[in-house]
Amino acid sequence: MQIYQMQPWIGEEEREAVNEYLASGGWLTEFKKTEQFARMVGDYVGSKHCFILANGTVTLFTALAALGVGPGDEVIVPDYTMIASANAVVLTGARPVFVDVNPTNLCLDLDLAESAITERTKAIMLVSINGRAPDMDKALQIAQKHNVALVEDAAQSLGARWKGRHLGTFGIIGSFSFSAAKIITTGQGGALVTDDDELAEKIHMIRDFGRRQSGVDFHECIGYNFKFTDLQAVIGIEQMKKLNWRVKRKKEMFALYRELLRDIQQIKFFPTSEEVPPWFIDILVPDPVALREYLKQHGIDSRPFYPAIHSQPAYNVSGSFPNAEDAAQHGLWLPSSAFLSDEEITRVCSEIRAFFKS
Repeated sequence: MQIYQMQPWIGEEEREAVNEYLASGGWLTEFKKTEQFARMVGDYVGSKHCFILANGTVTLFTALAALGVGPGDEVIVPDYTMIASANAVVLTGARPVFVDVNPTNLCLDLDLAESAITERTKAIMLVSINGRAPDMDKALQIAQKHNVALVEDAAQSLGARWKGRHLGTFGIIGSFSFSAAKIITTGQGGALVTDDDELAEKIHMIRDFGRRQSGVDFHECIGYNFKFTDLQAVIGIEQMKKLNWRVKRKKEMFALYRELLRDIQQIKFFPTSEEVPPWFIDILVPDPVALREYLKQHGIDSRPFYPAIHSQPAYNVSGSFPNAEDAAQHGLWLPSSAFLSDEEITRVCSEIRAFFKS
């Protein structure tokens, strides 16, 4: 039987909730269910304000726009991340300044980030890769020292904490994603969280055509239609009810993978604290292309790491980014669906062991 690298987990509860909502005569568009979903996410991560938006990319753009980032500004972005992190900066008219990552966690190298700050720097976009984070105290100190905003792209980090505090809540604004591959999903969707009342007001207007009150066509700023739908929120509410179990299961899966592959010298796992439920099981190997092809032949899907953004044709930026390039060349994501059984994980690991033995 085929084992996919990642699949969304939608159960009977979601189907029943959608049917019940549709039978109730709901208008589908954003309303009470979206508000309920936002409260659940905000309460879970511990933020005063939470907004649900159309997807993770527009949450990042909205965060930067609320901070006043625009043409002539610079935003520091890790060179290893999903390209949406950089694209959101470009969408504001600002310039992403790429910085290499720390090889131990693939997160932004904070020392290099501080060195890259100029008088044009308006924000640092800190991406917590796979739920892992750098020294968040140090990140905050750097941002405060240079009077720049710390924006957290925590798309892969719902359920992950650093010293007891949920990732996404250290910076002035934090962003989460609910795309199909995330620990909970609404198909597409994202969340912005902040404790800052003034920024919350700006986010509210930017996501709804620049108006304070939905349906009242008085527009105080340039805004957009980044709103969510109650139909998606109905699914999100049911997904949130399952989040604690999925966080626990992700940690168990990571521990099992690490145990079953512990004696294969060619495989490197990233140090991961017990506060982190890895979004994907990520490893470094000498030849991920060969391993991926072998697994594919045996009915197991995997996925290569992101390319270093500077090397993408969309950007084609020169510079030295050895750690991002090394990760791109050697990284592989293993099957990571939360519903994978221990038996399926054991099968994956058995095939990996057979590959390296041969």
